[in-house]
Amino acid sequence: MIYITIQLLIITIVATSAMTWFSYVMSKNFRELYKEPVLLSFALKKTNINLSEKSRKILGWLIHYIIGFLFVMGYYIVWVKDILPISPLSALILGVISGVIGILSWIIIFKMTNHQPPIDFKGYYIQLFFAHIIFAFTATALYYILFTI
Repeated sequence: MIYITIQLLIITIVATSAMTWFSYVMSKNFRELYKEPVLLSFALKKTNINLSEKSRKILGWLIHYIIGFLFVMGYYIVWVKDILPISPLSALILGVISGVIGILSWIIIFKMTNHQPPIDFKGYYIQLFFAHIIFAFTATALYYILFTI
């Protein structure tokens, strides 16, 4: 079990980092704030939880990777239970589902915290959708390498 957990943590770190890299590139290219960890730290500030700015930033990153781990665990269950095969098509399906979940989650986060950052929300949600597809393809490929080869 510890070996599987380590493998899932590796998949989480690589897939979440790939997704985050994509978001940072899109943020730079479109000159918009599309950086999930930064947006999470801003949302935390709106909750009035008494944390230093540095702690909020660290917690934003930590939450981002914990959510990535939860997605990877969901994928793992889907594959172990043979709900979907490990394939490019299942990566796309999981990416689309994850993208929709991600968008809905951010809509809820922004509403719950009354945080309305000065961003292009439509652009953010579009890039977030594709970031989750990158996440799913990365997780699927790495899962295939670590668990089946």
